[in-house]
Amino acid sequence: MTMRRALLCTAVLTFIAGCDRPPGDVAASAGPPPVRTPVGPVPGPVKNPARPVNPYHDNVAAATEGRELFVRMNCSGCHGGRAGGGMGPSLRDADWLYGDAEAQIFSSIAEGRAHGMPSWASLLNDDQIWKLVAYIKALRTPHEPHPPS
Repeated sequence: MTMRRALLCTAVLTFIAGCDRPPGDVAASAGPPPVRTPVGPVPGPVKNPARPVNPYHDNVAAATEGRELFVRMNCSGCHGGRAGGGMGPSLRDADWLYGDAEAQIFSSIAEGRAHGMPSWASLLNDDQIWKLVAYIKALRTPHEPHPPS
């Protein structure tokens, strides 16, 4: 019976000693402090992210091929015939949810985006996606293939 009382007293004293500590405080007798490892990406912008370069940057012939891919792959079904928008966003405006840098557009096409943009990486190779990017970047410029009238 005395052993049981001793254990009970130890448990009660341990409980009472921990009551005046803030939540999450670890008693010194519990060993070394826990190692905190972040789960997932660390918030905040990445400094100087390395981005791939479009091999067809400002290439009018590649932009024309990109326009043909845009029509053939039925991108106009969502983004409109001249990329002015439909059930998908306009590719002609200056506001881009996922970024308007060429590497970001490539990523949107290749990987897809939430709320409707499918991934095209299984149907298009990198070369074709870069040509689509060249076409999209040529929109609203004097070098736009088949601009709206």
